[in-house]
Amino acid sequence: MIGKYRLRLLSVISLCLCNDRIERGILVEDTSENTRLSNQICLGLVAHVDSGKTTLAESILFQSGRIRTMGRVDHKDAFLDTYELEKSRGITIFSKQAQTNIGEKQVTLLDTPGHADFSAEMERTLQVLDYAVLVISGPDGVQGQVRTLWTLLDRYRIPVFLFVNKMDQPGTDRAKILRGLKEELDERCVDFGSDQDKDLFLENIAVCEDSLLESYLETGEIEEETVRILVRERKLFPCCFGSALKMQGVEEFLGVLDTYMAIPRYPEKFGAKVYKIARDQTGIRLSYMKITGGTLRVKDVLSGQQKDYPDKIWEEKVHQIRIYSGSTFQSVEETGAGSICAIAGLDSTWSGEGIGVEPDAQVPILEPVLSYQVLFPDGEDLHLMLLKLREIEEEVPELHIVWNEQTEEIHVQVMGEVQIEILQNMISERFGVRTEFSSGSIVYKETITKRVEGIGHFEPLRHYAEVHLILEPGERGSGLVLENQCSDDMLDKNWQRLIMTHLAERKHPGVLTGSEITDLKVILAAGRAHIKHTEGGDFRQATYRAVRQGLMKAESILLEPVYDFVLEVPQENVGRAMTDIQKMGGTFAPPEQSMDQTILRGSVPVSEVQDYQMEVVAYTKGQGRMSCTLRGYEPCHNSEEIVEATGYRAKNDSDNPAGSIFCSHGTGFYVEWDEVEKHMHVERVLKEEKPEVKTETTPRSYTLTSSYGWGDEKELEEIFKRTYGSGQERKYGYQKQRTAALAPKTVSARKKEESEEYLLVDGYNIIFAWEELKELSKVNIQAARDKLMDILSNYQGYKKQTLILVFDAYKVEGQMGEVQKYHNIYVVYTKEAETADQYIEKTVHKIGRTHQVTVATSDGLEQIIIMGAGARRLSAKGLKEDIEQANIDIRENYLGQYERKGKTYLFDQLSEEMTDFMEEIRKGRKQFQGFKK
Repeated sequence: MIGKYRLRLLSVISLCLCNDRIERGILVEDTSENTRLSNQICLGLVAHVDSGKTTLAESILFQSGRIRTMGRVDHKDAFLDTYELEKSRGITIFSKQAQTNIGEKQVTLLDTPGHADFSAEMERTLQVLDYAVLVISGPDGVQGQVRTLWTLLDRYRIPVFLFVNKMDQPGTDRAKILRGLKEELDERCVDFGSDQDKDLFLENIAVCEDSLLESYLETGEIEEETVRILVRERKLFPCCFGSALKMQGVEEFLGVLDTYMAIPRYPEKFGAKVYKIARDQTGIRLSYMKITGGTLRVKDVLSGQQKDYPDKIWEEKVHQIRIYSGSTFQSVEETGAGSICAIAGLDSTWSGEGIGVEPDAQVPILEPVLSYQVLFPDGEDLHLMLLKLREIEEEVPELHIVWNEQTEEIHVQVMGEVQIEILQNMISERFGVRTEFSSGSIVYKETITKRVEGIGHFEPLRHYAEVHLILEPGERGSGLVLENQCSDDMLDKNWQRLIMTHLAERKHPGVLTGSEITDLKVILAAGRAHIKHTEGGDFRQATYRAVRQGLMKAESILLEPVYDFVLEVPQENVGRAMTDIQKMGGTFAPPEQSMDQTILRGSVPVSEVQDYQMEVVAYTKGQGRMSCTLRGYEPCHNSEEIVEATGYRAKNDSDNPAGSIFCSHGTGFYVEWDEVEKHMHVERVLKEEKPEVKTETTPRSYTLTSSYGWGDEKELEEIFKRTYGSGQERKYGYQKQRTAALAPKTVSARKKEESEEYLLVDGYNIIFAWEELKELSKVNIQAARDKLMDILSNYQGYKKQTLILVFDAYKVEGQMGEVQKYHNIYVVYTKEAETADQYIEKTVHKIGRTHQVTVATSDGLEQIIIMGAGARRLSAKGLKEDIEQANIDIRENYLGQYERKGKTYLFDQLSEEMTDFMEEIRKGRKQFQGFKK
């Protein structure tokens, strides 16, 4: 009597102390007023490929009365295989659901993919499960993918029932398989078969919990409610055996599920977790979600954070609620907590998003490791296809679509080659476009080894932003972690949020191969904005440059994907296997002996083991096997070789500049990454840091010097491309002019070029950029204009080009525009409401295609505009230097020759001593007293 009382007390204590029920938001037997019972249970089937998972789903649906006839995968009529490619290949590609009853419980059965290439689809589904059934193939035992699934189920704290399938096949040993489950997965795996000895059965359960064992020894009994709690808390894993195809053991397994699955409770407040995005046959976007609290009704308005912009909120109305079962669905007006439904009308949701009181889901740990280029037929619009592929990426997030702006190529990152076939089929079916794919390559990543401070400054004329970031190495597998330590006194909160958004909105490339950076903590430490000139885009530029500058200063290392492997070979082949693993750069533990097989466990680079599994089967004559699971990213075993083969040069990546833009005297100029700290406006945060200058084997080449424009040539070209499109320079012949300008010219070609050359000068921009004219303008602006016209007239006489000097008159009321001839140059006064910039841009567009045109200005925006029209750019400082050089040439090469031509001068015939004497007399320093010859 006392023992039974203690057992009941233990059950209540175990129930109250259940940590998992709070973490997952699902309460068992809780009578709180803020929660309510739900008769809905979400049960998922997970397994290694070819374990018979879909067949078990058919058996469960048939036994529970949901379907009248049991379909088969090999007959291509399985209830949950609704996709044509799933039927043809005999594998599950997308998770499917079916509604059924197990006893008195309403169950949503979710069938998940088993193939390793679609593990990410399975992992997303795990996040909405109440319970999972892990299906294991009896003849194969615990394989590598099973271990991965077990790790994921533990990560998401999902209670697990195990069903060992295909026990009708010869060679299956129930006791041996159970022993393997205890050794490979968890020692608390217990056989729940009905043929078990009751005392032994209860004893096996009791040893799973120390306090329960004490109670059992006193009473000799264990209540069902206690077992339910143990299962719910993942302290017990019931195992059943049978054959799904032959309906053996399935009914008994359903009895175990009915008895030991607990009825959940959910909060009254509304919450939902989106785990999948899809589109139906008519193209309607569907958001698959689990309701984790409250009730959802048609016409309800839902809201959430936008995926790429967390500071922005979306708000949309529910148009339709669908409850799917196989390929058919039922529309309902409302649905309650615990249900799985598909919602139409939401365009901004994303996989893993939490709505209402539900937090966002954990980031999946399974990532793609292979990259392929997508090849489209000639004439296909790549930008349009990129948008269409983004739709598929939204539905299958593990298909990472990457646009290479420099090469204008589309790449897709996948888990394996089977995904490529699926993607190819989806593109063909949905968009009617046939595609090919290049040979696959490994997806590498990069990280750093020491703490550094990255600084980014963006200050072209009328813009301003500076950002300081601390970059710290992170733990392996941590990804990119963002933190804000910036003081509100230094930078307003809204600018801080914007910087954090820019850090999170993209994948930042590394400096070794341009691969994504990972395992890195980025801390916002300091920043500065301008009260008048700062705009949102300024902080995007400064943030990207700060990350890049920090990476250039740090010591980067290349990371590669690595598999954990289990290799089983006959004893006579173990030497060959160990040698192969070492050659592939892998490591392994001491060999284990199991019957007549030797087992090697270790890790090996993904790049080296692609086809090795087939090789194992060949050299062991079919007796060996190898299973691999993705371990994560580790330092690359042949990084120097990969970096060299990639040919990436960080300094030449104009899409990701490491330098900064500063402004001086109204002119923006580019500063290389290793010189930024000499110009920065905010003090460095890491005081102990010493700048480290890295050298590159390929030095950066500049077409223009710092005095000839805003930034270097490559950066200007990239800003131009983003503004006008990549085809403009070909359209307006800019590249052709640039190439021609660098090529040697004949005398006739030079004469032709000179006769067709135009120079347009922004008058007021030059006046206020040249110090002497600027000071003169303060006294008399007309005098400054006249002096500039005289200077340019003299310059035109030397250069022999058509020179047009443009002055703003847009504020002069009624000004109609005027062109005057001043000596040998043209002076233009613009009309009312027309600026000099506009006039110059219009003129360049008219004559830039057929004549060589140079525009002299230090206005950064105007430089970009004229570049689009194919004109050359000359800064105010550059024009001044050119004029000064011209004056020197005139004095040395022209005036001297003109004065001496055809004449003999006395001084030319005198000695040096007499020349000095005569010069002094000429200046009046000596009196002439005569001298003898």
